[in-house]
Amino acid sequence: MLGTVLATTATVAGALAVPGAALFGHRALRRSRNAALMRIDSPDGIDEQGFVRIGGIDQWVSVRGDDRANPVVVEVHGGPGATNSPYGIRTRSWERHFTIVRWDMRGAGRTFGRGGPEGQGETTFERLYEDALEVTRHACERLGVARVVLLANSFGTTFGLRLARAHPELYSAYVGTDQNVHDGGRDTGGHRALLERLRAAGRTKDAAVVAAMGPDRRRWTARQRATYDKLCTASDPLTLDTLKKVVLGSMWLSPLHSLRDLRDFFRGQSFSERITPGTAGFDDWADGTVFEVPFFLFQGDSDVITPTERARAFFDDVEAPVKEFALIEDASHWAALRHPEVFLELLLTHVLPVITSPAATPAPAPAPAPAPALTLTLTPAPASSGPGDPA
Repeated sequence: MLGTVLATTATVAGALAVPGAALFGHRALRRSRNAALMRIDSPDGIDEQGFVRIGGIDQWVSVRGDDRANPVVVEVHGGPGATNSPYGIRTRSWERHFTIVRWDMRGAGRTFGRGGPEGQGETTFERLYEDALEVTRHACERLGVARVVLLANSFGTTFGLRLARAHPELYSAYVGTDQNVHDGGRDTGGHRALLERLRAAGRTKDAAVVAAMGPDRRRWTARQRATYDKLCTASDPLTLDTLKKVVLGSMWLSPLHSLRDLRDFFRGQSFSERITPGTAGFDDWADGTVFEVPFFLFQGDSDVITPTERARAFFDDVEAPVKEFALIEDASHWAALRHPEVFLELLLTHVLPVITSPAATPAPAPAPAPAPALTLTLTPAPASSGPGDPA
């Protein structure tokens, strides 16, 4: 999901609704409280954060969990350039059941901050794909496991599908959320829906910009893609609410991120726009719908950026040893972060039993006939101000 956060940085102060110097006092207090909540004190826990040499450059990798014996999850974040590391306080409960490996891709977050624009090396989809493999192998070696759960969100799912399909020896399951499905430009429903929302809101100038872009994503420039994502977010109340409360709130109150880190986050998103044109012609159906690993999609029921309908259509065609699709209610994009406890319930009740069953062995077997798919709809508890929310 490219450009939406970058385009709305000015809303941080408004989202937090705290004026002047009090803004920074409030931030310091909340960050201190969040740091205490994120502390890992268990004797078998792990909390390692630092730079690892990946693909010839130093890249930021975080490994956190309350028990090293828990299954390992390697995340591939979206954007490109939108690292997940600011959301640690929202997903703290995940670390009680899984060891979470988070990585700031080249061009993102602290990795971008470490080397700046000149120090990112080759910045292409193919290079980042190889980096993801290297991070996976690093996680396996560091934690002494044969395979890990691959958890990808938003633009990261573009890598995720290809990684899971090509390397079943490394992954015990694929979990996609905010699933981005490329179809070679055939589905124009998202473009049409955005035009309808803009016109209904009387935003004729924005509608004219979107109309001029045309529905074929393969013809868009990186800047047009960013503009499209920004307008998708701003035109949908649920997505915009999540951006303000979850994304910006988490970034501002993250105990792990200084103001300089936040600056690098935004600069990295802008820098990483150059990656998306390389994916314009992707076609996930043509690349293959057969997976040798269990396949899970947990999607917001109202996602306008990576449309839920397209994700479901792809899922229906997937063949995998086990596959399940779940809708998370009251969620657009960033569904797992808006309702992290609902997402954790899905991981515990559907993914964990599969990856820990006696049949889950390191050596993958040929893919059997697809099992019947289970479709779920989970309703989150009433929203309340969480650790990463402005309050």
